[in-house]
Amino acid sequence: MLRLKTTAIATLVVACALAGAAHAAAPEAIVTPLMTKPLDDYPGKEALLINVTYPPGSVDPVHRHHAHAFVYVLEGSVVMQVKGGQEVTLTAGQTFYEGPNDVHTVGRNASQTQPARFVVLLLKDKGAPVLVPEK
Repeated sequence: MLRLKTTAIATLVVACALAGAAHAAAPEAIVTPLMTKPLDDYPGKEALLINVTYPPGSVDPVHRHHAHAFVYVLEGSVVMQVKGGQEVTLTAGQTFYEGPNDVHTVGRNASQTQPARFVVLLLKDKGAPVLVPEK
């Protein structure tokens, strides 16, 4: 279990570093792992719950999760879009979904002055990276 958490944290740190390199002027998202749980009824699968804080002006790189990703906004306002979908602005209490084959083309804080915070539940292959930058 500790090894999985360490792997997940390392993956998140690399993803945040890539986000910073891709958007040097934009502040990086702060990602905090909350829980990892193997899904015994679904061999080889796990659930990962993370908290994401977007500082004002934060922007994610284009990426994939290769997972079912369920987003719930806790505070502030975020803009999300997957390839082929419509861009949406979400506020506290609203949700967003990304499928395993979706490309997350837009992920950013809608505000240049206020932080935004949301939780994400990822249902993914055990040990798979949380985020894979899209080329």
